[in-house]
Amino acid sequence: MQLTRAADKYSPLYFLASVGAGGLSVTFFMYLMFWVPHPGRPVPIFEDIIAAWATGGAGLKAAIAVAVAGIAVFTVMNLQKLFWNISAYNAWKKTEAYEKLRNSNAETTLLAYPLALAMSVNALFIAGLVFVPGLWNVVEYLFPFAIAAFLAIGAFALWTIGDFLGRVMTKGGVFDVTAHNSFAQMLPTFALAMVAVGLSAPAAMSGNEFIVSAGVMTSTFFGTTATVYGLIALFTAFNSMLHYGTAKEAAPTLMIIIPIMTTLGIMTLRQSHGLHGTFDVHTNAGETMVFLSRLLSIQFMFLLLGMLILIKQGYFKDFVFGDKTSPGSYALICPGVALSVMIQFFINKGLVEAGIIPKFGVIYWVESAGAVAFQLAMVWLVLRLNKQHFAKSQDAQAVPAE
Repeated sequence: MQLTRAADKYSPLYFLASVGAGGLSVTFFMYLMFWVPHPGRPVPIFEDIIAAWATGGAGLKAAIAVAVAGIAVFTVMNLQKLFWNISAYNAWKKTEAYEKLRNSNAETTLLAYPLALAMSVNALFIAGLVFVPGLWNVVEYLFPFAIAAFLAIGAFALWTIGDFLGRVMTKGGVFDVTAHNSFAQMLPTFALAMVAVGLSAPAAMSGNEFIVSAGVMTSTFFGTTATVYGLIALFTAFNSMLHYGTAKEAAPTLMIIIPIMTTLGIMTLRQSHGLHGTFDVHTNAGETMVFLSRLLSIQFMFLLLGMLILIKQGYFKDFVFGDKTSPGSYALICPGVALSVMIQFFINKGLVEAGIIPKFGVIYWVESAGAVAFQLAMVWLVLRLNKQHFAKSQDAQAVPAE
């Protein structure tokens, strides 16, 4: 009897296992971001966490303990899955399966690689803030390196997209419209948006005018490129789905709009903060609340659409609770993670700052429970999918998503 894993049949979509784990580390950071005081800084750091632990009550200490443990566990998982994917990807590139994919619609799944790299840089930065004492004292020296890293990842993403577009837009007839019946072609948008949100971090946190302006301008380029590319892919995919129905294995991509909205939304908030602090550009709390409301409206609209199709197709019964496996199942994690993060921003940067609800009141905790519910559901899903795909069994076989 030969024991195999579903992941032994490699797909670039397995990079989403790393992306999902990195995203979960961000959801735990939200506890610290909005519940731990960090006066004079846009984000909490090691020293703020230690001070809150020393002076806070039992509830705050419990939240800090859970957050720190969650960040540590899922950052390690993020890196472990990233390194496994890089190794598996390099071996897979030498196979006929790689060449076949490079000449199909699924070539855009290669964008999961730069997406995972960008997510890991974001996760490592968060881990640094939480676990490294004195990091804020030298953070200004780190921002140029962070910008350079994200620009390199962005260039990798653009090069990969260029290979795909250069092939399908010059040869003609090589793009299979009948296989465009999902939002799988939105993966390049997600990768570009993840680069954009990473580039916007120095804009929000730096006090140097050049760094702030560089962060704003570079993140604007990648954010705008992501938006334009995404709109084209979105409308053409809808047309194909209306003609041919939605591809079952790729159905989770119907909710990829949700993490794209979160990343671009946080990019915009970071840009606004940097422009306010450095260039005296003002955005009031009411405008921010309306902006976040619109993003959440789009996200829940696509959540309802995606869940409708997934349930009608029996996707969960087959690929989540059943014995079938598809690398595309990992695309289910990012929407839940993104909703958890966006709800936290909506509550704290929208409702609280606009004076609609008091911080730490009953309504605040009821709404925050929604964000935590999405988070816990995604923690379960990550563990479930990792067991399905990476635990050895006798008959494990992956169904690749197109």
